[in-house]
Amino acid sequence: MFALKSGQGKGVAAGPRALGVSFLADRFVLPRWLRRPVRLFSRLGTGDFTPPRYAASMATAVLFAATGLYGSYVAGNLPAVVQSVTARTGFAVDQVRIVGHRETSEIDILDKLGLDGWTSLIGFDADHARTAISELPWVKVASVRKVYPDALEIRIEEREAFAIWQHGSQLSIIGEKGNVIVPFTGGRHAALPLVVGRHAAEGAAAFIATLRDYPEIASRVKGYIQVADRRWDLRLDNGITIRLPEDGAQAALAELVGMVKDDGLLTRDIVAVDMRLADRVVVQLTPEAAAQREAALAALGKKKPGKKA
Repeated sequence: MFALKSGQGKGVAAGPRALGVSFLADRFVLPRWLRRPVRLFSRLGTGDFTPPRYAASMATAVLFAATGLYGSYVAGNLPAVVQSVTARTGFAVDQVRIVGHRETSEIDILDKLGLDGWTSLIGFDADHARTAISELPWVKVASVRKVYPDALEIRIEEREAFAIWQHGSQLSIIGEKGNVIVPFTGGRHAALPLVVGRHAAEGAAAFIATLRDYPEIASRVKGYIQVADRRWDLRLDNGITIRLPEDGAQAALAELVGMVKDDGLLTRDIVAVDMRLADRVVVQLTPEAAAQREAALAALGKKKPGKKA
């Protein structure tokens, strides 16, 4: 009765005790997920709990495992341990799907991934792989995605080939901004326009864009030659060279289109059309046409006036 009254007088109900600590119901209520561990801990403190068989062996194994993991962590070998364990439990990379590649070889992409047959998908560094793939010459953007439990998905966006750039004796495939992608080795890229000159790669896109307004000429251009880093020559599909001025290239092109339409200029026996002078157009004949012209002029000069009947 004293205890009950004493408890009532304090307004406190007796609660469970763990290691001498009383948990009072009206002052503190444990979360549901903590109640079972606290009861077990309380029983351990009072000696009412009997451990299961092999508990000591299991505790020893856990201790050794924890010690081994800690040692691996300190030595820097933990990632390798994780790789080895998870790869042998069904997470080894077994499939690689590559999307978006046309110029880039699958072998080059796989080489950048560094797979060895027992690479774990869990421990695989996707960011490092993406950076490595992005270093390939044709790759503009790359993404690497893990598809559990055993697959990688690689998506790449490649650079667009714009032209073949000749600098000295070297030929390279370049992008629209003049960036060198890879050396030119022939094949299907042989149909690209040829850009010649030390700094021609940087300015080629802007100059070629101006020719789109003159399709009669643009469709026949096979080479764009930058002269002295200042002006351009056009090499046409029939071997004729058009020499454009440094200033007023568009006006010269418009005049050239008029001569092509009216006089069929590009169908004649000529090797070059020089439009560098603002007040005249100079046409250079082929050697054969020049010889025939000289012979005709010579014959005309030797011809004597005839007698009247």
